[in-house]
Amino acid sequence: MNVNELGSFLVTGGAGFIGSHLVSYLAEKECELTIIDNLSAGNSEFIKNIIKNKKIDFIKKDLNNYKNEELSLNDISTVFHMAAYPEVRTGHSNPQLAYKENIENTYSLLEKIRKSNVKKIVFASSSVVYGEAELIPTPENYGPLIPISSYGGSKLACEGLISAYCNNYGIQGIILRLANVIGSRSKHGVIWDFLNKLKNDNSKLDILGDGKQTKSYIHVKDCVDAFIFSLLNSKKKVNMINIGNNDQIEVKNIAKIVCDNYNLPNTELNFSGGTNDGRGWIGDVKTMRLDITKLKEMGWKPKLTSVEAVDLATKELLKEIS
Repeated sequence: MNVNELGSFLVTGGAGFIGSHLVSYLAEKECELTIIDNLSAGNSEFIKNIIKNKKIDFIKKDLNNYKNEELSLNDISTVFHMAAYPEVRTGHSNPQLAYKENIENTYSLLEKIRKSNVKKIVFASSSVVYGEAELIPTPENYGPLIPISSYGGSKLACEGLISAYCNNYGIQGIILRLANVIGSRSKHGVIWDFLNKLKNDNSKLDILGDGKQTKSYIHVKDCVDAFIFSLLNSKKKVNMINIGNNDQIEVKNIAKIVCDNYNLPNTELNFSGGTNDGRGWIGDVKTMRLDITKLKEMGWKPKLTSVEAVDLATKELLKEIS
């Protein structure tokens, strides 16, 4: 089956980093598509050429601002729920953002879905729902899940809501737990942070924590490919799927790749700030690698390693920041 045979799609957060790449893919496949984004984190420039297509509607609004009668999903068959507050590190100082933007919006969307003809919901969750897993790489059946950030807690709450609605209202749920996704259009995260610091002062690069934080990274093109593959190949009522890579990379090595691509081989790496145990911030998971055996056994694997993804993403973002 091809993705455009599944009917019409709704993408929440479709002007955001991952969402806009997903929208681009669906548009290339000539899918009928509705995009909802309040543009608080998204950028209309990412989709301005796409929304000229007569098959694509763009609605600038927050999910919580809709009255039930204002948004009909009866013509939608599949919802990609990408809308979320994207910053993990700010959750400690302002946990309300994760609650309102993630949990409340997801509940509001699910209420609309259960009163519609939507058959499937694909949810962009996160590796941070696992917290500090004692098993690395971490499989989908690992537990108990003990998130250590407000963002992680909110994502886990959303997973629970989606599971309940799927089991009660005849919807299929595909919950995708993502490793660190990187690439063009990303305006947060370690690479974007490093590039902005170097743009302001290329003599040194301040790195939060001890630089030994070790995590898995996946390029956004691979991520979108895994989204579509998971949609087309998931069979259960509620599906939990890790999307990540086969390897990891330390933050200090990301810094070196960024400096090399910026042609700054002599930049001093300055490790400071963060927490006493070397994390970048309170709630930062220091070591993360997802077990992607399930997805590989289904027939999918990433094209780029973590190192290759970091290198390509740095090159892409350098063009955007200059």
